[in-house]
Amino acid sequence: MDADGVNSVCAVRKSKEEKKVIRKQLKVSHTLLKHEGIDTGTKPTKSLVVANGGLGNNVSREALLAALKEMGEVESLLMPPHKPYAFVTYRCEDSAQKAHTHLNGQKLQSGENGVTLYLSYVDSVTYKEKASAPLPEGLLLVEDFVSPEEEVLLLAAVDWSTTHDEATAQKTLKHRRVKHYGFEFRYDNNNVDKDKPLPAGLPKECLPVLERCLVKGHISFMPDQLTVNQYESGQGIPPHVDTHSAFEDTILSLSLGAKTVMEFRHPDSRIVAMVLPARSLLVMKGESRYLWTHGITPRKFDMVPACEPHSAAHVTPDLDTHSSLTLSKRGTRTSFTFRKIRHEPCRCAFPSACDSQGARSPSPPSLPSIPSCHAAAARLEEEYVHRVYDAIASHFSRTRHSPWPCVCQFLTSLPPGSVVADIGCGNGKYLGVNPQLVTVGCDRSSSLIQICAERGFHAFVSDALSIPLRTASCDACISIAVIHHFSTQDRRLEAVKELVRLLKPGGRALIYVWAFEQEHNKQKSKYLKDQNKAPGGAHSPTNNSSVERQKPQKEQSGHTHSHLGHHSNPTDNMQNAGEGKLSVHTNRTAFNAQDLLVPWHLKGGKIQGQEESSCRLSSTTDPNPGFNSSMSFGPKPDTHSPGNKPSPSGETSQGSGCTLKSESVNSSIPVFHRYYHVFQQGELEQLCGQVAGVKVQTSYHDQGNWCVVLEKD
Repeated sequence: MDADGVNSVCAVRKSKEEKKVIRKQLKVSHTLLKHEGIDTGTKPTKSLVVANGGLGNNVSREALLAALKEMGEVESLLMPPHKPYAFVTYRCEDSAQKAHTHLNGQKLQSGENGVTLYLSYVDSVTYKEKASAPLPEGLLLVEDFVSPEEEVLLLAAVDWSTTHDEATAQKTLKHRRVKHYGFEFRYDNNNVDKDKPLPAGLPKECLPVLERCLVKGHISFMPDQLTVNQYESGQGIPPHVDTHSAFEDTILSLSLGAKTVMEFRHPDSRIVAMVLPARSLLVMKGESRYLWTHGITPRKFDMVPACEPHSAAHVTPDLDTHSSLTLSKRGTRTSFTFRKIRHEPCRCAFPSACDSQGARSPSPPSLPSIPSCHAAAARLEEEYVHRVYDAIASHFSRTRHSPWPCVCQFLTSLPPGSVVADIGCGNGKYLGVNPQLVTVGCDRSSSLIQICAERGFHAFVSDALSIPLRTASCDACISIAVIHHFSTQDRRLEAVKELVRLLKPGGRALIYVWAFEQEHNKQKSKYLKDQNKAPGGAHSPTNNSSVERQKPQKEQSGHTHSHLGHHSNPTDNMQNAGEGKLSVHTNRTAFNAQDLLVPWHLKGGKIQGQEESSCRLSSTTDPNPGFNSSMSFGPKPDTHSPGNKPSPSGETSQGSGCTLKSESVNSSIPVFHRYYHVFQQGELEQLCGQVAGVKVQTSYHDQGNWCVVLEKD
């Protein structure tokens, strides 16, 4: 081939690449308009929207800004929280045109994450920051409360060299290392043994800091209990309220070594995120100490304001109100939490959350633990997911009769003839939504698959972590209310990877998981609304009514089948589990833990495989204790006919074939407990972001669920 021929081939190849970028760019523009309301154009302007260049894609401000600045002087860069896009405005239109020409289709490396950028012109940047939420009452953050020299002394005072230290009750928990001084905090009952002080009092290095707190008025008494927690990158602590009866009002928390983001949650679902810089002191009094939960989400990167540490924005009460955010890699953080032991009952102004004033005391140690390894997770899921759904399949199916609109919209948007797999198909209600598709379903429950077969659907029993379908055989996959049943982060990640494996290049996957936040954009999900009454003023015939509070029973004969054969017992509040223990959720209420057991009341039906008159299951030994599989099914979000309440993840009202029973009859209804991990905002996107070869096309909140659409490269 002569030189002219070679040049001609190169030109053709380049033209094909350009056409591919243009096609991708148009597709992205359509997605932005459809899901975000962002109208793009072809006429050059000074402002552009940068798709895939957002915090939701784990792209840092620094990495994106460096690439954008190479094209010209940047006037502003706006990165909305949790979104997979950003807005850039250049000082002049020529710079914007240069960026549009040279950055479109280019790969940007941000830390360990690589993304392909697609830029489109916008007439103006219309993003509006949310109004800032006020700090919880009684909450105060003091930056630089200790000097760098004091920080070194305090960290050196804690000896982590021993694996077990009786003097300081040292422990290695699932998410962190911990030491107690003065008194041990018992995670099995969330309280303190006040008659058994520890041999080790508070380290002498802490005294100058505490004396300064007295002088500054942060405390009015000297603390006598210290808990030291050490968090590695990626570790955290579940949302919790320090037990009222254990400690006096004021709690001090000193952050050393590295900064982190702590989230405060009100029972009405309000969330306030606060950056805790290294060497800062957090003071919790009154409402912030007694009513709001506080916790740290396990992750390796935090969204933080892109400003210097001493600016006012650094201590913003609500990070979601900021557009000038960036990503901060977590380091090793050590917290010193100082408290004063309480010797009299608590008489705070928050009786609904106070164990001294009648609120529910911590759960008994018979509740299952949050698993820390693959084998323990498989056992938990077998008992609290697989067996439960096989037992309630018939009743469960009767409450799952109408597909959700957004899932239907996804399925109807696919081209005719597309091959679609429903991973965790339940009773198959999504398999017949679009008859122009070639659909197949799978589920871990053989009882639910039998229902699919009776309805004429193609479905088979399968584990969601190992699906017997060829790689790259599907144009699309859906996973609706499935992944939240996996009990460890690694297993949830493997479930996403398996979905991606099935997709062809360019294929899409829709994932729904139950959300921790049942209130979003000031709108409560229907799971929380109109809890007690149905149209006409009668009690709604829900299978999980708010008037039916489940009290877990103690184990019988040493077996752990607490999800079978129990009967409902009305109570008033959710049970708070101890450290490492799962809590039992009170249906139709806001969540205050991410890992929990959700009751299912078997109304109007029978346990699968038993007669109607025999509603009880005795506690038996595990027929296959070594069974080490996973689930691929879960409760499906429903849209119901008038008179039936939808619920995001299984807490729906009965269908018309179910009868409403009296309270006296309800007391003998079997109650089953299903394991869930409810996802916090941004957690699903972060999970999917760890999977290579796929990008988050869009994400949204739908009736108490976090949802993403993934696209395979």
